[in-house]
Amino acid sequence: MANIKPFRAFRPTRDKVHLVASRSYISYKKADLIRKLDENPFTFLHILNPEYKTKTQSFTNSIEKFEKVKVKFTDFVNQQILIQDKKESFYVYRQIKEGHPYLGIIACASVQDYYTNVIKKHEATLTKREKIFATYLETVQINAEPVCFTYPNHEKIDRITNEKILERPEYDFTTTNRDRHTFWKIEDEETVNQLIGYFGEVESIYIADGHHRSASSALLGKSLREADGNPNEEKAYDYFMGYFIPESGLKIFEFNRLVTTIGDLDVTSFLDAIQENFEIAYVEGAFFRPQKVHEIGMYIENKWYCLIPKEGQFKEDDAVKSLDVSILTNHLLSPILGISDLKTDNRVYFKGGLEGVEALKADVDSGKAKVAFAHFPVSMEELKTISDANQTMPPKSTWIEPKLRSGLTVYSTK
Repeated sequence: MANIKPFRAFRPTRDKVHLVASRSYISYKKADLIRKLDENPFTFLHILNPEYKTKTQSFTNSIEKFEKVKVKFTDFVNQQILIQDKKESFYVYRQIKEGHPYLGIIACASVQDYYTNVIKKHEATLTKREKIFATYLETVQINAEPVCFTYPNHEKIDRITNEKILERPEYDFTTTNRDRHTFWKIEDEETVNQLIGYFGEVESIYIADGHHRSASSALLGKSLREADGNPNEEKAYDYFMGYFIPESGLKIFEFNRLVTTIGDLDVTSFLDAIQENFEIAYVEGAFFRPQKVHEIGMYIENKWYCLIPKEGQFKEDDAVKSLDVSILTNHLLSPILGISDLKTDNRVYFKGGLEGVEALKADVDSGKAKVAFAHFPVSMEELKTISDANQTMPPKSTWIEPKLRSGLTVYSTK
């Protein structure tokens, strides 16, 4: 059963929260990042980029650079840009994006739950990235962006969050992308204990977004636990920060594929090769978006096609191989174009479903890509089935919303 824990978050002061909290560092284009750092002295991006405009630069992923992140975080605390709560609390966070409210609870997840598979995974992680991020976490001693978890709706948990949002929020601000962020604190002992008990009734929670952060936190926690001289005492490193959102509130979007070249094939030969494994139908209109599972949209040379895998191309009872992203790789990208490893092949790149099929068409029309493939989103049930079976999806199978802010809450692991 799930073990969650309240914590004393470091949080921005109310007057600066809209300036401090930022999107994930990697989501910014270079020009936008520079502009943010130049114009906003309070953005959490300064903590994540502590050597901005300094003459000497540390090596990427070096301990020296990580130590400077820690120093910058301490500077923000000393300047009282970030202040630590006095009581351990849970934090109710709602993000409204394009009219959809995402409502969940920021809390700490258990490293033990990760290793006992109470926390379920659907994505493979890279050992090298795990170790780099574990070193980063050990050095900076903070979690600044929660892992996004989901779980089956629990009526009593829903009741607490729905009642809480009727109260005056701690934060309420809108960002320049028109997303609204609202935040409440739960610190009374009775409600805190109720939530701990109710989550204790949840059999499994699922990583929606943040597999590498989870794996790295678990790796570090296990290492520190093994080295600890007092292994029976619970420590901060036994937990890591997460955002727990019921599955009815989560949204899963597709991750679409674009390929820069079809090699020596002309379009006619390419279509002939595809017909061995797929039924192909030409689609009229400027855009085509798949409307159901096993419909794959393809755009090439100003035309949209609908590809439907022929009977016998996959087994319905194989949860991974029956995913449309697997079918596309196994029966088109790999045999026809020689693209079998989507992690390393630079001929293929990805766009999240929020960008729409319009973005796929634009890239092909501009010549950036030769062909684009549009998918129908993976369902929550498919995600859970694969996770429960300890299997993993192919890379870039899901685009999960909401995307969470860095620096809204910070968990100290020391």
